[in-house]
Amino acid sequence: MARIKGCRSAPAILLLLSISIAAADPINESSTDNQGLKKVSYQTTDVLPTPGAALSAGDTYIFSAPPRETAEAGQQKYGPVAEYLTKVLGKEVVYQHPGTWGVYRTAMTSGEYDIVFDGPHFNSYRMEKLNHNILAKIPGEFFFVVIVRKDDDRFTQVSELAGRTFCAHAPPNLGTLTLLGQFSNPSRQPVIRNTKGWKNIYQGLIQGKCQSAAVPLANLKKYDPTGAHARVLFKANALPNQAFSAGPRVTPEDQRKIAEALTAADAALPTENLRKTYAVGDAFAMATNDEYVGVSNFLANEWGYY
Repeated sequence: MARIKGCRSAPAILLLLSISIAAADPINESSTDNQGLKKVSYQTTDVLPTPGAALSAGDTYIFSAPPRETAEAGQQKYGPVAEYLTKVLGKEVVYQHPGTWGVYRTAMTSGEYDIVFDGPHFNSYRMEKLNHNILAKIPGEFFFVVIVRKDDDRFTQVSELAGRTFCAHAPPNLGTLTLLGQFSNPSRQPVIRNTKGWKNIYQGLIQGKCQSAAVPLANLKKYDPTGAHARVLFKANALPNQAFSAGPRVTPEDQRKIAEALTAADAALPTENLRKTYAVGDAFAMATNDEYVGVSNFLANEWGYY
């Protein structure tokens, strides 16, 4: 059972001094199924919502995740989860695609999202700063590794990558922060070659586009099962995996229901696309806040978090 802390009632208020974002009109769709149940609506937006406005009626929760995909692909992954939670809670759960990472960071750190699925460092941040509780997670420990080409014998320790190029997602991706965190002097950090997708990151290294790469250990085993092409230079400490958290506008009772629903057998179909994307396995597992204590430290030097 996930442990639930007491909830605060007031969300953080964001003061916008100057924001200018060009975006298409938001999408807001809803429908009704054959049993007359109202299906969950979803929104895509590049405009930050007004703090607290979505809950003015007291019966709507905003669910979001990082914009790693298009709004349409996000709806395929997260829309069924939102619809499932809507039926479980008897309250509307709206999936909201943030549009950009900048909007996601701003909305997430200001407490705009009630239910979130993302990486362990973000979950830890919300737990410590926004009074979120972590409810359900991808089971098992999570390891990042820094790799070099197997035929490249110039490097024997991670410090020797100072000033070298490495293929990785842009910060605040946790794999990237894991490598950068090994260099206390920012001027000595490796140079990021921004690459989208773990497979592309691995292939970028093998094809000589960069001199090192940061990838999850599980992905490396899939791309190079026999260790024929890449060599592990550094293996980070184990971390908890990606997880769902819920904020203070979600009642303790609803948090309990969400945790139980996401780990129940009934969640198999609505979470199928999400589980396939992140190799979750058969089901999500219950999570506790204690597992994520301190993981937010990876964000300590990232703008917009502290």
